Amino acid sequence: MVSERIRAMGSRHWLLLFGAIGTAWGLLYAMALPSDLRAAGQVYGLDFLTQLCVVTPDAAGLFRVTLMWCLMSAAMMAPTVLPALATYDDLAQTVPDTNFAHLFAGYLVVWLGFSILAALLQMGLFYADLVSLFGDSRSATLSSLLLMLAGLYQFSPLKEACLSKCRQPMMFFLQYWTDGPWRNGIRLGLVCLGCCWALMLLAFVGGVMNLVFMGIATVIMMIEKLPQIGRYLTKPLGIFLVASSVWVLLSGW
Repeated sequence: MVSERIRAMGSRHWLLLFGAIGTAWGLLYAMALPSDLRAAGQVYGLDFLTQLCVVTPDAAGLFRVTLMWCLMSAAMMAPTVLPALATYDDLAQTVPDTNFAHLFAGYLVVWLGFSILAALLQMGLFYADLVSLFGDSRSATLSSLLLMLAGLYQFSPLKEACLSKCRQPMMFFLQYWTDGPWRNGIRLGLVCLGCCWALMLLAFVGGVMNLVFMGIATVIMMIEKLPQIGRYLTKPLGIFLVASSVWVLLSGW
């Protein structure tokens, strides 16, 4: 069974997906490099990449900040949805009217919308002097509010409902199968967004271009969607985030 799954994930659409995830993380790493190291790339004729990797709001503008959030969403969220995509791939072997590309395109549309809103929020917070050039909070109040929001959301019925669908992708797809891959992709994206939007906004606390934060957050969101152990993480994480919110507010950190 395991060997069959490994062989199936060697097909073209899986290789493209893994390649896209790797590329997204690679570009984020390049964006996180100090400007002098990025400038060294000009020696190798990588001027376009040097310009692309300028993502501070003052120099990048809304388009490149949005692109950065798109890459963050792809790098962080695509790994968390792999179990659902694998389930859809299994169903595609026995059920007609399946299209992996349409499903994933619908999923990406949702996160493109989130990326645009997050970029607009970052630009607004930057010009209000609430976050730095690199997207990390300059206000203890803002950090505390974001942590409290994410912490309380961990206990919300909406979060639980979205997680239940992510943890049982087979039931999710069978329930809505007749809607077709495109609409199911959008629905899957909305469910995923419902699980993760508040945790994603903690980038303004940990730093938008902080690769350590991105890596830790990705692992947490992946574990939280696992059916066997995810339920043991959700509420303790909420308690930790609420406690962190209080500590940040009282300490003025």
